[in-house]
Formats: sequence, C-alpha cells, structure tokens
Amino acid sequence: MANIIRSQHDILGKLRIAALNAMQEEAIATIGKSANTVLLSPTGTGKTLAFLLPLIEMLDVTSIDVQALILVPSRELAIQIEQVLRDMGSGYKVNAVYGGRPISKDKIELKHSPAILIGTPGRILDHFTSGRFSTESINTIVLDEFDKSLETGFENEMNEIIHLLPNLNKRILTSATQGVEIPRFVGLDRPEIIDYTKQKLESRLTIKTLISQDKDKMKTLLKLLVHLGNEPGIIFCNFKDSIDRVSAFLDDKHINYTSFSGGMEQRDRERSLIKFRNGTCRILVATDLAARGIDIPELGFIVHYELPLTFEDFTHRNGRTARVAANGTAYVLQWEKERLPEFIAKGDSISILNDDTAKSSNANHWETLFISGGRKDKISKGDIAGLFLKQGGMQKVQLGVIELKQDCAFVAVPQELAQNLVKKLNNSRLKKKKVRVSIL
Repeated sequence: MANIIRSQHDILGKLRIAALNAMQEEAIATIGKSANTVLLSPTGTGKTLAFLLPLIEMLDVTSIDVQALILVPSRELAIQIEQVLRDMGSGYKVNAVYGGRPISKDKIELKHSPAILIGTPGRILDHFTSGRFSTESINTIVLDEFDKSLETGFENEMNEIIHLLPNLNKRILTSATQGVEIPRFVGLDRPEIIDYTKQKLESRLTIKTLISQDKDKMKTLLKLLVHLGNEPGIIFCNFKDSIDRVSAFLDDKHINYTSFSGGMEQRDRERSLIKFRNGTCRILVATDLAARGIDIPELGFIVHYELPLTFEDFTHRNGRTARVAANGTAYVLQWEKERLPEFIAKGDSISILNDDTAKSSNANHWETLFISGGRKDKISKGDIAGLFLKQGGMQKVQLGVIELKQDCAFVAVPQELAQNLVKKLNNSRLKKKKVRVSIL
C-alpha cells in the first residue's frame, strides 16, 4: 500500500484548499463522534469533502477488505467522488463501480479490495450477491444525495444492500434539500442533523423571466444566447426529445454546444462533460440529470428552457450557478400563455428582442484531443504536458485542461492547432506505451 496520509492539513494542501467552510467544519466534527448523521446543505457547498475527510480518518490501515461504502444515484457522481478521493492522495485504494461500463472492468479492479467502494445501487448489489468480495468489514455507509436515489427507484436495491452489511455501525446521509422521509430500512436511530438549507447564505442568484411569443421558445432562446456570448451555461429541458429538438436548432444556427441526458451511452455522457469542462463546448443542453451530482465548473447562468416540474428540480437547477460566493443568473423562458408554477417567484422581466448590447458570438476556440493511454499505463499529466510542449511544439499558455482517466486522457488545445498536433503526436510513445492521438 502507498504511504497513508491522514492529516487533514496535508490533504487540503494536495487539493489546494486554504480553509474549510463552517458547514464542513461542523460536519467533520459531528460525523467523527456520531453513529448516524444527516447532512443537509445546498449544492456546491462542499458536502463531498465534508464526509470524505472524517471517513479517511476512520479507516483501518491494516485491513485488506472494503471498510466504507458510498452509494450514489448516478454514474457521474460515482466518478466524481472517486476522482476527489484520488486527488486527496490518502494512499488508500478506492474504486467506483456503476452501470454502463463492462462488469469485466469491475472484476479486474476489485481483485484487490478497495478500502472505499463507491457505486450506484444496482451495480453494488450485483457485486454483493455475486460474492466478489467480503462485506464483513464494511462498517460505514454513506448515502450521498439519498433523496435522489429514492426518487429514481433505488429503494429496493438500497434495502437489500443494507441488509447484507452485518457490521454496519455508522451511517451518513447527505442531500441538498430537506423534507424527504428516510425509509426505516436505513436504520437511522436518533441521527445528528446538520441543516444548512435554511440559512440565507447571501444568495447571489438573480432570476430573470423572458416572455416568448412562440410556444417552442426557440427564437427567444437564440436571442438570449447571442446576448450572453461565450459565457458557459446549461440549458435545462425536461425530456430527451426536447434536447433533440433544441440540439437540432443549435446545429442549424451554428451554435457550439454539447448534450447530456440519461438516454445517452455512458461513454458519450462522460465525453460531453469533458468537453464542457475544458471549454471546447460552452453550452450544455441537459435534462435534470445535470442538476446535481456531476463535476462541472462554476457557471454564470442556467436557462430553464422548459419549466421544472417540481420545486426540488427548480432548486437543484439553480444550484448550478451562483454557487458559494459567486454571482449567477437563472433565466426562465416563459411562453406568453404559460402559467408559472407557484414555486417559481416571478423574476425581473427582461426584453432582449431589440438588444443592442449583444456580446461576441458563441464561437469555439478549443478542441479536445483523445489519447489512448492513461493512469494504468503509469502515464501522468506531466508526461502528457511534456509530449505536447516538446514534441508538439506548443507554448505552455496554449495548453488547456488535461483530464487523465484510468485507460485514456483528454487534452484541450487551441482549435487552429488541433489537426497539426494530431499529425505530429499520433503514434508517439508515452512512458512505454505507443499512444493514438485523435480529435474527440
């Protein structure tokens, strides 16, 4: 096993975090001394770190079995938590398992049990019932975004999983909203509740309403996007069919975007988020799946192209902007004959139909390159940067975001350099591996 790091100071240093916020400080202290904890705090306030730091401190360095289980409602959240744990550099083995990828990959990674296992309930239950590792040493369970897991029909799987954990003595539940009834099977006896949802955290969210004369709102959406220019943001739709229609419209108008929904293959979903994170695509057209549990940067705006169906959906969508101390705007697109739900307070009505303050066009300045080698090949981000700077002839300021995965990597480069870099670097060697380089 690698060197184990338990020091909170050292871990925060690796994450380049200067200090924890009040919610995180309280959560860490409470989780450390309590058998059952419920943590309620808005999206973007740092709940993941709040439960991971005490979780690491509780691990037994001598154990070779799984000690902590983190159940999540989506593949993206499993991947995100796994990456945070790796970035923390604690030295403990961690793995994420989820539907949408070959189970053969899981089997290979789980030959040596991780100290912390993360996963979606369906895939976790599959591994449990197949007896691929012992559950005897799992003494802590985290139900992250537990309300979403219940909403999306994972109740039966969660029930079975918890009943297969004979030595469970610590339960941690997190959510960005309150009011969800916790099922009896969770075994949450007299929990300590940390509730930051009621605090008026100097909300910097501005809600603006745009009235559309047309029912499909496309023309209004276009004018809004032209007004916003190259600022990154999410357009929220309620259904996959709506995403398809909006996507076709944006294609026709040559507006740079990528899409994200539950109907997409897992690999395509991951790559859409990569292109959105690194700036290759500035607009994400998505269902409420993107409202929480995915790793994306701070956004200046979100658009409710279709009105959310519930107050929780409205809250989580808005939580993608104006996070922590940043400013942000939620634009509500309302057809003139459409009634706003009661949970949406009518925002400042704005008109951009004759706006002469339009910003720059939604142009694409970056391209994403795919590299067929990753962490399992002992390749580091430094190795990739060296390849692009030395063999590719790039300047350091030209190199964009590098995302390193287990078996591949992605690099953002200026669009005008992309084709030439592929010619120069395809079939290059990174460490001992010959890698393919192509445009994603």
